[in-house]
Amino acid sequence: MSMSYRWVIVGAGALMTCVALGAMFSLAIFQEPIATATGWSHVGIASAMTLNFLVMGVGGFLWGTASDRFGPRIVVLFGAGLLGLALVLSSRATTLLQFQLTYGILVGLAASTFFAPMMAATTAWFDKNRGLAVSLVSAGMGVAPMTISPFARWLISAYEWRPAMLIIGIGAWALLLPAALLVRRAPATAGEAAADVSTEGDAPVALSKVFRSPQFIVLGLTFFACCAAHSGPIFHMVNYATICGVAPMAAVSIYSVEGLAGLGGRLFYGTLADRVGVKPVIVGGLLVQAIALAGYLFVSQLSEFYMLAMIFGSAYGGVMPLYALLAREYFGPRIIGTVFGAATMLSSLGMAFGPLVGGWIFDTFQNYSWLFIGSAMVGLAAAAVALAFPPLRRAESEAALGVSS
Repeated sequence: MSMSYRWVIVGAGALMTCVALGAMFSLAIFQEPIATATGWSHVGIASAMTLNFLVMGVGGFLWGTASDRFGPRIVVLFGAGLLGLALVLSSRATTLLQFQLTYGILVGLAASTFFAPMMAATTAWFDKNRGLAVSLVSAGMGVAPMTISPFARWLISAYEWRPAMLIIGIGAWALLLPAALLVRRAPATAGEAAADVSTEGDAPVALSKVFRSPQFIVLGLTFFACCAAHSGPIFHMVNYATICGVAPMAAVSIYSVEGLAGLGGRLFYGTLADRVGVKPVIVGGLLVQAIALAGYLFVSQLSEFYMLAMIFGSAYGGVMPLYALLAREYFGPRIIGTVFGAATMLSSLGMAFGPLVGGWIFDTFQNYSWLFIGSAMVGLAAAAVALAFPPLRRAESEAALGVSS
């Protein structure tokens, strides 16, 4: 297979992350219409997103391991079918518990089939420009707020929330199933897959060393704190802007500006990481994210929201795909799906805190000030932990950890 096919993998991965993560994060757009129509509490609805991240975390590890063993195509095909079904069932939920189970568990399980497996698959297709490639796949998440979120807002205005979610579920089937069929394992990994069979008995010992290693501990803690810092502000941004007096449709556009800035940030940070190294780029991006989070305490006008959204979106968007590069550099291609899936599980636990804590803060204080204060402090902690990334090259790391490729 021609190596030019690697850009097809990038395109398919970008589309899948856009649709899957965009559909999941669209709950931020659905939150107020659902609460108004059903009388369910904000914290109850937001808890579905918390469940998303908890399930997505466990699923990311399991699906990452499955993609190492069976290849990414079967994993993303399953996810494509499950995501559409989950959204269709969620649109028919008649109680808060039903909604939490269908949207919180099934959507999270489906979304977890795309990010870690496709990021791992992409790293295997590229030797040069790997940072740019994984950033482009992750860019689908940045495009989602500019596409899925405004589309969801328009559908809700035209048809109310239940038909809107049903249409998005059917659209997910139409887009994701064909894209999943395009996914292939990189040619360079075919021999490695065969070698894995012969060394299968050593894998548990190697993985136990990996998960206790300084490289993985720092990677996991940084990823966790990074996501814990930005998840609440992202999810509650639309509602926060509305409270500040911004019109609902304009508030959604802030979300879109964040996504556009995240797209640019992914390209910029990914290219920069290829040139100067991953660690300094991650540390710098985490510091910018923390400063931007504190800045939301002082905005109230739409133009101010736009300006800060560009800074915040480019920072968190630019940093997110770089963790896959670190996993590849530290642990090599053989177990990249498993290792990055485990790191993604920790990041999802961090993401799980924000929506729930933000909903509790709003229900308790009727404002989001403490959300942004706490998020900024966690963001600074993430930057501090990132300074401890070990400076080992991948080959040295593999030898120390007993990981062969």
